[in-house]
Amino acid sequence: MMTLLQHIRACNNWDAEAFIPLLFRGRRIGLMRRENAALLREFPTVFVVSKTQVALIALKDAQALTTKVEGVVNELVRDGTLLARHGEYFPVKPRWAEPVLFELDRGALPFFGIRGYGVHLNAFCRIDGELHLWIGKRAADKRVEPNKLDNMVAGGIGAGHGIVETLIKEAGEEAALAPELAAKALPVGALTYRMGFGPGLRDDVLFLFDLELPPDFTPHANDGEIAEFMRLPARAVLDRVRRTTDFKFNVNLVLIDFALRHGLIDPEDSEYLDIAAGLHRPLD
Repeated sequence: MMTLLQHIRACNNWDAEAFIPLLFRGRRIGLMRRENAALLREFPTVFVVSKTQVALIALKDAQALTTKVEGVVNELVRDGTLLARHGEYFPVKPRWAEPVLFELDRGALPFFGIRGYGVHLNAFCRIDGELHLWIGKRAADKRVEPNKLDNMVAGGIGAGHGIVETLIKEAGEEAALAPELAAKALPVGALTYRMGFGPGLRDDVLFLFDLELPPDFTPHANDGEIAEFMRLPARAVLDRVRRTTDFKFNVNLVLIDFALRHGLIDPEDSEYLDIAAGLHRPLD
């Protein structure tokens, strides 16, 4: 049996001693497992590797750097170090508001320990005064956490896309939510976590939105990423998070945050402050 705090700790389970910084122009842009960093010695025109750090060699512009790093990623896929490319590019930038340094295939983010950004939508309604949440079940062919439970809408922010733009796009693709309805979602904060993930690290920022829907609204699986949707009482959802590992790992954090903000967790709970603080690690 899990606890709410255990879910938060599971998403912050990285061992700092196992990683060294990936630097660009003297600034950290990633955190690499030492064994991954050693593999980059094979690419001396792109990376300079020492025992304590990896430095990405600066080029004249972002496109040139994207091309160089993509060549390395292709080699890592060919030799089996990386399982596959996603074919979807993410922006590389330590802070969301900063300029894009270069773009990287989504599948390579954990290998380099580069920060990824995403959006999650808590879609809810009120029935006889009680909060209910729309929950999705991930498709069986998803690369990450197939068949797990998920938010109604969630997705990574690809290169060239904004936060709200991504939310509206994903809402339409995943749940057939009309753009004018999705645009009514309220931004309610962001979650941060750093998690040892397979052969690398997930250093993620999730931008959160709440959207209250009419009780008669029903989402429809649209692009195959979600197999089905279900509407459940919010307290039952929180209880399931508390007792099981049925939800995708980071969705547990999103639902815990929703429960905190909507008063579903008693502030007298012995873990309350640890839970509240644990959802927001510093963006160092």
